[in-house]
Amino acid sequence: MNDVLVVGFDDTEQAHRAVAFAAERAGKTDCSLHLVFVVEWSPYSFHTPEELAERHKRREEELERAHSLIQPIMAKLKDAGVSATCEARHGHAAELLCSIAEEKKACQLIIGRTSGSSFAQRLLGGVAITLAQVSPVPLTIVP
Repeated sequence: MNDVLVVGFDDTEQAHRAVAFAAERAGKTDCSLHLVFVVEWSPYSFHTPEELAERHKRREEELERAHSLIQPIMAKLKDAGVSATCEARHGHAAELLCSIAEEKKACQLIIGRTSGSSFAQRLLGGVAITLAQVSPVPLTIVP
C-alpha cells in the first residue's frame, strides 16, 4: 500500500460523500486515505485589539473543534478496514490541500462539490475551481 488519497473534509454533506467515495476507491485500489480539515484562516484579515488578544485561543479552539468533527469519520473508516490518517490545519484550503498532496506524495485529491452558487464564489473562485486549476495531482470533485 503506497498510494495515498488526500480528501478534503469540512463535515458538510458533500464532504461526507467525498469520504465515502474515497473509502470505496481505497478499498478497490489498496490506497490509504489522508483526511484534511482546513480551517480557513487569513493572516491578513483585520481585527480589533480585543479580537487580536483572543486570536490564538480562538485558533486553538477551532483546531480542537475540527479534530472533534473528524474523529467520528476516522472511527467509521477504521471499522470499515480502511487505512486512514487525518490532520487539521489553518490556512487557505486550496493552497493547503495542494501542499499536503505534495507532502504525502498523493496519487489523487478528492473533495466534495459545494452547492454554493453565489456571485462572489463564481467571481472569485471557490476551492473546487482553484484546485481544478492548480492541483499537483489528479482531482476528483464528488457531486
